[in-house]
Amino acid sequence: MQGFCGRIGVVTICFEPSIMAAAPDDVALLKAALAAAERRADLAERDRDEAVASRNEAVAHAAYVNAAASSAKALIARLTLEIEKLRRELYGTRSERKARLLDQLEMQLEDAEAALSEDELAAENAAAKTTTVKSFERRRGGRKPFPEHLPRERVVVPGPTACACCGSDRLRKLGEDVTETLEMIPRQWKVIQTVREKFTCRECEKMTQPPAPFYPTPRGFLGPSLLAMILFDKFGQHQPLNRQSERYAREGIDLSLSTLADQVGACAFALRPIHDLIAVHVMAADRLHGDDTTVPILAKGKTVTGRVWTYVRDDRPFGGQAPPAALYFASRDRTAEHAERHLTGWTGILQADAYSGYGRLYAAERSPGPLAQALCWSHARRKFFELADIAKSARRGKNAAPISPMALEAVKRIDVLFDIERAINGLSADERLAVRQEKSLPILTEFETWMRTERARLSRHAPVAKAMDYMLTKWDSFACFTTDGRVCLTNNAAERALRGLALGRRSWTFAGSERGADRCAFMLTLIMTAKLNDIDPQAWLADVLARIAETPQTQLGELLPWNWSAESMPRQAAA
Repeated sequence: MQGFCGRIGVVTICFEPSIMAAAPDDVALLKAALAAAERRADLAERDRDEAVASRNEAVAHAAYVNAAASSAKALIARLTLEIEKLRRELYGTRSERKARLLDQLEMQLEDAEAALSEDELAAENAAAKTTTVKSFERRRGGRKPFPEHLPRERVVVPGPTACACCGSDRLRKLGEDVTETLEMIPRQWKVIQTVREKFTCRECEKMTQPPAPFYPTPRGFLGPSLLAMILFDKFGQHQPLNRQSERYAREGIDLSLSTLADQVGACAFALRPIHDLIAVHVMAADRLHGDDTTVPILAKGKTVTGRVWTYVRDDRPFGGQAPPAALYFASRDRTAEHAERHLTGWTGILQADAYSGYGRLYAAERSPGPLAQALCWSHARRKFFELADIAKSARRGKNAAPISPMALEAVKRIDVLFDIERAINGLSADERLAVRQEKSLPILTEFETWMRTERARLSRHAPVAKAMDYMLTKWDSFACFTTDGRVCLTNNAAERALRGLALGRRSWTFAGSERGADRCAFMLTLIMTAKLNDIDPQAWLADVLARIAETPQTQLGELLPWNWSAESMPRQAAA
């Protein structure tokens, strides 16, 4: 006799043939068999639930571990970045790689935070499927409040109309919880219609109409804020006009490349008086930082290696009250005539590298007088540092050149001078000179003696000998900071002024012409001067373009960055 299987709900129950034979006569046996089958089904279902729970617990535990590891990595990246920033604020740049190191640390922190967010959400989803593993709780620092000047929009979630417990509608508000979320409104475009009404006189029939307002450009169909954005994006953010035109087209605004270029030229003409005032201010300095960098310039189907020169006035290191400013020039090559033309009629201290093109500026027969040469210790230190860079040699492995003990010793001695300079930065020239005479001069004298002694033992072909010769042949120009408190130890002010250009030229590849390079130098003068004075260049340019046409010549100084404040912006420029 065959058995019988039946399904009760989701449980399958099978009866043996002997039980089936006794079914008509023994109901008790049937019930006992049914109970035993239900117990076996319960045990099997519980085993399956335990297996699923165990698997979910393993998954949740793994997700928790991943989230915890990601949290640790993000914490390490954040603390490392903060430590390096604090070190830079306290002691300045300690090596040639610090600037790039900060950028790398910021990118690592960005990746670590993104990975932590993904793992945190995965851990929460996995923990929701089990009751034995708790969800990962991320330790978050206190969030900074959003700026007060931002407008607030209240979105009220509708409250209940009846009590969820008893159903009564007698509810009374006790308070509210507010959660703020930062949101961005896409850029909005608008057309401003300037209406000039006409009137006629009933007595003499003469027509009267108010004069047209001043516009930033002769064909004033673009407002000052839009013009400032175009200029800053091109010369401050290094976005070529063709890319700007494409972006505007995607937003529904047709501004062709030729139209944008026409407006850039018109703005450069309108801003010429401000540029000239900045140039006069820079050339009135007693000390200038000078440097240059390469800029490819298109010429007859090819590019030539042009140059952009900068001269930075920054008296803040020795407590000077004159506002900082930067002046840029462009040239087709790097011949000495360009530097001589830029500094015609100027006398003072020129802090620069050992470029031979400056040589005639230091000549005694120069009119109106020779410049005082102050060389950069950062350039000198770099030559030694490249021979003593342990990390770089480790990356090269077997192909690395051996570390030079002399170069390492020179770097250590130079770093002592830098430590003294960081402590006196911002003091008056006399105070700086007094400290240098007391602390720096003995170290400098000992360093010179050590270098001359070691140099006499080296071959002229030794790499470290070349680094020593670079300093010893112009030792007076390197040591002049111990006789004049205005002199800085480095030329980093000029190098910082050229850093944005060195990065931006990767975006626009080359200047379209010599006039284009000149226009780039022109706008960089305005933008960098605004940055040096902690002014938003785009907001400042918008205000200047809105006001310069109706500002008298005698009052143009009010528009210079160091005399300007955002509170003085007219309403239309601020909009």
